[in-house]
Amino acid sequence: MGFPLMDRSVYEAMAEHDERHWWYRARREVVAALIRRKVTLPKDAQLLEIGCGTGHNLAMLGEFGSVDALEVDAIARELAEERLGHKVLSSPLPELKGVPSDRYDMVAALDVVEHISDDRAALEGIARVLKPGGKLLVTAPAHQWMWSAHDVVNHHQRRYSKAALTRLFEQSPLKLESIGYLNSLLFPVAMAERLASKLRGKDDANLAPPAEPINQALERIFALERRVIGRVPLPPGLSLFAVASAT
Repeated sequence: MGFPLMDRSVYEAMAEHDERHWWYRARREVVAALIRRKVTLPKDAQLLEIGCGTGHNLAMLGEFGSVDALEVDAIARELAEERLGHKVLSSPLPELKGVPSDRYDMVAALDVVEHISDDRAALEGIARVLKPGGKLLVTAPAHQWMWSAHDVVNHHQRRYSKAALTRLFEQSPLKLESIGYLNSLLFPVAMAERLASKLRGKDDANLAPPAEPINQALERIFALERRVIGRVPLPPGLSLFAVASAT
């Protein structure tokens, strides 16, 4: 993982739109609610976000403790450092060279493991840096049949089924505690759009937010999931989450 994990256009779009785009804004709310319900942290919790990109999740994660971050792309890392206020690590998965063992109460890998060719080794590396009982929160794209140009420009190795993500954790040193879907409310719309794009033979990766009224509507719909995530299972969605603990 010693090279950019996504096309340069993705990092540029992230830097330009991560404060405004409905997906980034709503996902931060949903992930924060998930942490509150599924991850018990001490008051002085030490957190690490792996693959922080431009740092758009760091303020949200900072609500739960002291945050360190890791990003292999140099330009994105500079932006993340401005937001975090201190150095962002560049150590790649799975080795995480230079990251101390048994240090963190929680590691967040939000849409990261799908980029790593050896995802099992990635979980082994993350397990090393967690304190005993520390938690890993993973999000990842769901349903391989939804593969599109978006996955290509993001350099995804795979999308996960719920069964495949479960097996990955079962083969790791971590104990899977919770797994489920998110971004479920918009899944029927996304599924119809993906199928229509394939029928038209026009599959592109539009990274910009839609017109503002649509952007706001999509954000409100996705963000509604914060009220139920981690409380009741959601139906199939565009993404999966998993929470696991170090032994």
